[in-house]
Amino acid sequence: MQVWIDRLNAALERYLPERRLFLRSDTSTRFVRLRPVAQAVILGGTGLYMAWSLVATSILFFEVIGSNDLREAARREQSYFEQRLNDLAAQRDTSASEAQAAHVRYAEAMDRVAAMQTLVLEGEQRNAELERGIDALQTSLRGALDERNDALARVADLESVDANAELSRAGQHLAEVEQTLDFVMAALNRTADERETLRVMADNSSRQAEHLALEYRLIQDRNTRIFTQLEDAVESSMVPLERMFNAAGLSTDTILRQVRAGYQTRSASLMPISVSTTGTLEPEGDEVRANSVLAALEEVDAYRIALQRTPFAMPVQGARLTSPFGYRRDPITGGRRLHAGQDWGGSRGTPIRATADGTVTFAGRQSGYGNIIIIQHDFGFETRYAHLSSISVSVGQRVSRGDRIGGMGNTGRSTGTHLHYEIRVGGNPINPLTYIRAAQNVF
Repeated sequence: MQVWIDRLNAALERYLPERRLFLRSDTSTRFVRLRPVAQAVILGGTGLYMAWSLVATSILFFEVIGSNDLREAARREQSYFEQRLNDLAAQRDTSASEAQAAHVRYAEAMDRVAAMQTLVLEGEQRNAELERGIDALQTSLRGALDERNDALARVADLESVDANAELSRAGQHLAEVEQTLDFVMAALNRTADERETLRVMADNSSRQAEHLALEYRLIQDRNTRIFTQLEDAVESSMVPLERMFNAAGLSTDTILRQVRAGYQTRSASLMPISVSTTGTLEPEGDEVRANSVLAALEEVDAYRIALQRTPFAMPVQGARLTSPFGYRRDPITGGRRLHAGQDWGGSRGTPIRATADGTVTFAGRQSGYGNIIIIQHDFGFETRYAHLSSISVSVGQRVSRGDRIGGMGNTGRSTGTHLHYEIRVGGNPINPLTYIRAAQNVF
């Protein structure tokens, strides 16, 4: 081994000649020999340390830039998501109005068709009665013609006996027969005209019923396409919300049940649609799909309320992560202890914002925490914001997600300006990054 070291020293002697470091004291002088191998080790270690420092600084710099880009993209996604929900709600209202109007028009058309069918039936009954009357009149006419022929025969036979008297009686009888014939012919003409009018009305009613049926089918097809688009859009909006709550370890069924328990009244725009053209009580066809979309939108609205009241947001923007959640070496005592929150470093006075809707239960100074704000949220969550330089809220005040509640500082048990942020459930601390990472692709 020593042989190899000597050979290496000889090879490096040309570039790193041996140097001596003299150490003098009052009574003696000592020196330390720096062989070429030792100098190479020192230079290599120094170079590696400088390279590691440069790479670590670059990684930290790019992470800060990347996190800012992600937050900006998240804000754009949130704006797009809210706009899309508003567009879906407007499209849903328009579709519901059009469907209701189509149902009303279809009901009116069915009423008109029913009225026309009633007229056609009445016309057919009247036509049958007229045909029976015509048969009776034709029978009477045949009898009258027979009587006229008999009268003419009697006139011919009695011309020599009492021609004038008999001709007078025959003429009167013939006049009565001709008057009856004129009445019968007029009745036949009126009956033919009425029958033709009823036939035209029946044809028009049939064509109008076919046109209305075609229009109703077209409306049904359009409604089917609209409902399909609405269902796809609602599903695509609900999936990331469900994934976010599941990633945070929260039961979506429990969260939604608690939200609905706190809101017993529904929005008027989300009430189930009840439009029936058949007189039945059960919803049919489009009503079922519309009510399904409304129920899904109501669930999305419940997710939105739960999202506002659950601490998914970042408490500070543009700050750097300085200490994570978990056990660590205490920076003051040096002992190992649980760090119950997340630390972000920044400049004094950096705005600190509430991560969810809630009520301020404490705003003041506590030992160790310094200036601290404690906010109580729904679903058993509590958030703490410590080491603040200023406090902008008071006890009992209701705050919303994103409201400025204070400024970053260095009060209490702290070694530098930073925010100490905690999330607690039932008094037990949990890792805030679990919720922040779960929501990073949602808002």
